[in-house]
Amino acid sequence: MTTAHRPTFDPARGKEAQRGPAYHQRLLPAHTVLKHRQPGQGGDADQKRDLRAELLEAEARHFAKKNGTYVEPEAATESGTVEKRQIDAVAAEDEDGDDEAAQKRRRIEVLEQYREIDADDSSSESESSDDDDEDDEDETAALMRELEKIKKERAEAKAKEEAERAAVEEEQREIDVARGNPLLNSRDFTMKRRWDDDVVFKNQARGTEDRNKKKEFINDMLRSDFHKKFMSKYIR
Repeated sequence: MTTAHRPTFDPARGKEAQRGPAYHQRLLPAHTVLKHRQPGQGGDADQKRDLRAELLEAEARHFAKKNGTYVEPEAATESGTVEKRQIDAVAAEDEDGDDEAAQKRRRIEVLEQYREIDADDSSSESESSDDDDEDDEDETAALMRELEKIKKERAEAKAKEEAERAAVEEEQREIDVARGNPLLNSRDFTMKRRWDDDVVFKNQARGTEDRNKKKEFINDMLRSDFHKKFMSKYIR
């Protein structure tokens, strides 16, 4: 949209106008503030996480839920830290010890200890799975009994409905047989009214053959006097 129609209250004065120094926008100072990392963006602002301790805590919580025993989060973390300390202690002893047989024996003991822990966990899992299987079998048996009961009730209701319908049909058939004989049940076939009592175009051609009679109004344009005169004058 042009601005040529607007009045000029302050006209341009050319080079004689007093102007200050002009700078380009890109020459102005920019990016004068240094950004720092916020928490959650990595770097020194974030606290270091002990991923191994978190993993041990999650495993302990999972097995506790599966076995039905509640374990406090602090206890899980303590158990994880104890296991970590035991492993670190064994590693330190292995480094300090000079006897390779002793080091190998310690490693075997640690592995056997953790193997026993895994065996206990697997046995508890198998027991819980057996209990779950028994519960599932009981629920399945109860559902099957309920299903059989529902099927039996539906079959009884269907048989009852069929018996009632058969009784009604038999009664209706007997009534039809009793009333179907015209010799036993005489009917009056006389018509009480004509079929053309309520029609619109009734008695249209009555009196048209009588030439001596005065013409009357007929509710039919093809049989009216005007139409007959028109046809005899222009068509015939």
